[in-house]
Amino acid sequence: MNIAFAGETVVVTGAARGIGQAIARGFAERGAAVWACDLLASELAALRAAESRIETRTVNLTERAAVEAFIAEAERARGAVDVLVHVAGGVRGQQAVPIEEVSDEAWRQIYDANMTSAFSAVRAVVPGMKRKKAGRIVVISSRAGLGVSLTKIQSYATAKAAQLGFVRQLAHELGPFGITVNAVAPGFMRTSPDYERQWQSYGAEGQQALIERIALRRMGEPADIAHAVLFLASSYASWITGQVLPVTGGPQA
Repeated sequence: MNIAFAGETVVVTGAARGIGQAIARGFAERGAAVWACDLLASELAALRAAESRIETRTVNLTERAAVEAFIAEAERARGAVDVLVHVAGGVRGQQAVPIEEVSDEAWRQIYDANMTSAFSAVRAVVPGMKRKKAGRIVVISSRAGLGVSLTKIQSYATAKAAQLGFVRQLAHELGPFGITVNAVAPGFMRTSPDYERQWQSYGAEGQQALIERIALRRMGEPADIAHAVLFLASSYASWITGQVLPVTGGPQA
């Protein structure tokens, strides 16, 4: 199976590090012109320096004007976006607290970073995809969207589940225009300072117990998620839409 994206324009949000960076690099290595965005300017600059096929911009995905300006710039340079991969999200430095102690701002911060940002990114790219009657949209959700979140953060679990409903609904809405919409649900990975703190909080015994619950008995890597995304964005997945692909190392014991 030869997956290539020569001549295609790919937008990757949340691309500064971890899963997003692996996805951006994966598309660039396969010939795509990648437009990557994040809030982490210095890490974006390092990515741009390392990959000549990747254009980077600092974008707040919860601000409609900023998102639309970013997509408009990409379209002026390259034409309509062929692939959108939405990775941006996370827990925004928060830790679990009882529901009665969750503030309105804390709830909105995580929900907006994950779900509202996905809505904003998709809304911006769809008009161009409709004009060309083709497109691929892949949303990076989480195993938390399929069950109970290891983070124990209510807004994170809710936003990740909401992303899956969003994907299913859009698959029906956009299918007549030749646009597929799918999700990838990764298992827990040590891909950011927030998740590294979570990992360290388990201690050696808890860490080993988590690994033992994974069928393949290893932690996932960003490349594992990138490979799933590359498939869903390729022509090999042209009759797959509205689906969620768990990439978790197998069933959890």
